[in-house]
Amino acid sequence: MKGGLGSVFVNMELHIMEDGKFLPLGRRPLYTAGDWRHHRSSRRHLRHLLSSLSSRVILSLIPPVFALTAVAAAIAIYNYAASAGWLPGGVFPVLRASSLPYQLTAPALALLLVFRTEASYSRFQEGRKVWMQVIAGANELAGLVMSAKERDGIRRAILNYIMAFPVALKCHVINGSDVRADLQNLLEEDDLAVVVRSKHRPRCVLDFISQGLQILHFEEHKRDILESKLSCFYEGIGVCEQLIGIPIPLSYTRLTSRFLVLWHLTLPIILWDECNWIVVPATFISAATLFCIEEVGVLIEEPFPMLSLDELCVQLQNNIREAMAMESSVQMRIHAKMKGQSVNGWPSSKNERG
Repeated sequence: MKGGLGSVFVNMELHIMEDGKFLPLGRRPLYTAGDWRHHRSSRRHLRHLLSSLSSRVILSLIPPVFALTAVAAAIAIYNYAASAGWLPGGVFPVLRASSLPYQLTAPALALLLVFRTEASYSRFQEGRKVWMQVIAGANELAGLVMSAKERDGIRRAILNYIMAFPVALKCHVINGSDVRADLQNLLEEDDLAVVVRSKHRPRCVLDFISQGLQILHFEEHKRDILESKLSCFYEGIGVCEQLIGIPIPLSYTRLTSRFLVLWHLTLPIILWDECNWIVVPATFISAATLFCIEEVGVLIEEPFPMLSLDELCVQLQNNIREAMAMESSVQMRIHAKMKGQSVNGWPSSKNERG
């Protein structure tokens, strides 16, 4: 098979597994009521078990788990040969040790894994919250722009810039994104060329928004609100860049990894007297379990590929476009009510008709 196992691991880096399907990074769907029912289904355990071989987390464990299991098998073969007298006893002793050091250090390993996963989940939560603030701020800013009295051309251009900002930010935080393809339906070609040439595309889009807002005429308190929304966008950029550029302290990550590897390299020696050949499956189960917990922490440490950013951007665009389409009909209804007439020009109440 062309590419072999290496191509599988490359594919796993570019995709996330979701209910038996590989999804490109950043293309995770937003959950609906049906998805939640499926998620809570009593058959979920069987479904998750059957999809184990296609799980990104489990597939990524193949190299370390199989390597450590192979070491356990080699130690078991060596100890069996030494105890059976096939090897000179004075030169090749049976590898065995007390389990007391493991009993004393097991809580330390557990705490390392718990703190590692908790720190990664905190980063995931921070990334989710900042994106919720960006999307909410964009919706509110779009509503303020649509309330302006300027002609439709200027307002539509600014609204397109507002819709483009989350997309540019998404491309900024997810490696491998095609910013030109993602923005070509939102920006005019000249504007798109400026954004693509920019070294910092989200800030470039914010410059377009800021300059466009200067054209609109607002009361002072509304302009203060506009400035606060732009500040929210700048803050969102800063938080996203911090999450991307500053990982969990690398010394902690390396310590956890080294502890796990050394623990499982010596585990067959500790268990030999009690388990004999069972050290091989015991090492496999222990390594698969503990490395899986560590792998989940590593996976969610970078939160943005795990979030439904594309779907959030599409949802924002649909909301703004629907509001733009409904604006004229809503205004007609309001004006008709102010005049006491229905939209077709007839009186709006029976008394007026009589």
